[in-house]
Amino acid sequence: MTKEIIWLRRETRITERRTPLLPEGARSLIKEGYEVLVEKSEKRIVPDQAYADAGCRMVEGGSWIKAPKYAFILGLKELPSAPDHLRNSHIYFAHAYKEQAGWQGLLSRFMSGGGKLLDIEYMVDQNGGRVVAFGFWAGYMGAALALIHWYNQNCAPIPYLDKGLTPFNNADALKAQINAANTLGKKPKVLIIGAGGRCGQGALRILEEHGAEITCWGRRMTHDIDRTALLEHDILINCAFIIDDIPAFLRKEDLKQNARLSVVADVSCDPYSAFNPIPLYYETTSWEKPYITVNSPAGDKSIDIIAIDNLPSLLPQEASQEFSSQLLPHLKTLNKMAIDPIWLSAQKSFDDAISRIKQTSLEEIQVA
Repeated sequence: MTKEIIWLRRETRITERRTPLLPEGARSLIKEGYEVLVEKSEKRIVPDQAYADAGCRMVEGGSWIKAPKYAFILGLKELPSAPDHLRNSHIYFAHAYKEQAGWQGLLSRFMSGGGKLLDIEYMVDQNGGRVVAFGFWAGYMGAALALIHWYNQNCAPIPYLDKGLTPFNNADALKAQINAANTLGKKPKVLIIGAGGRCGQGALRILEEHGAEITCWGRRMTHDIDRTALLEHDILINCAFIIDDIPAFLRKEDLKQNARLSVVADVSCDPYSAFNPIPLYYETTSWEKPYITVNSPAGDKSIDIIAIDNLPSLLPQEASQEFSSQLLPHLKTLNKMAIDPIWLSAQKSFDDAISRIKQTSLEEIQVA
């Protein structure tokens, strides 16, 4: 009988050091009867030897394109642009189902190759809640950068973020940097939107640790958003998970000279979606340029927006530990995915997206 193969690919994004599978998890999968192959990677937070010691078969980076068709290809962030035809089942964050830029091209690669996209974001339980997410550490890191930048706005000649970002060795090193930035001992007033979720709880944790004055808004507060109240905060942390069209939280016309708000950390960070609740920017920021400055229509007010889409990568150790522990139980059920409700939810989201593409193509043919 052929063993189920789980193939951990090397991440193509240069700044990505996280891993969705740790060596101890791989060892557990092997004991369950899976074969685990791991692509070599110099930048992954876990050294290759640790996977080899766990019993994994080590292969060259990028060799997943020649993997057996029945192998599950496991990763985190985007696939490389080639090959054109994807024949395997891929497990990763694709950011395609809300019709983000390039979504049709990506899904067409699966259609032509006969493969499947099992998007981790759409692994949900019967109540629609995500079962695996980096949310806590995304919120934690986003709020941390917002704190550092707000402190720097008040006293630093050269903001820390202007120097570009590199990963922190651990959360303690991050906290030390926050403390070093707060030379005046100020405490900002911070609004967290989406405070009840994993992401919001991560932001809340670090803000509490550093004594910020915190306001928490949930879904109910965004139905008829009080933008005047929002602008009375120094920092806005957006952790809301948006899946449909809602009123924008903050618009350019809301920026007024007397507004207190000066830093926004858009942790949810989905500028390519039509559902972007902060339509003040249209592409993500980066480790090299962590924020952008947006001016009011009158030019008398500006705010800095941090919109990095891989925040947990700045704390790769903690992020990988939590995420892999959430994902591992579900990797163990891949051999039963036809009856597993979590994998069936991911499959349904893929099927629905493919149906939308086919319907769009049919309509275009009819119009022509």
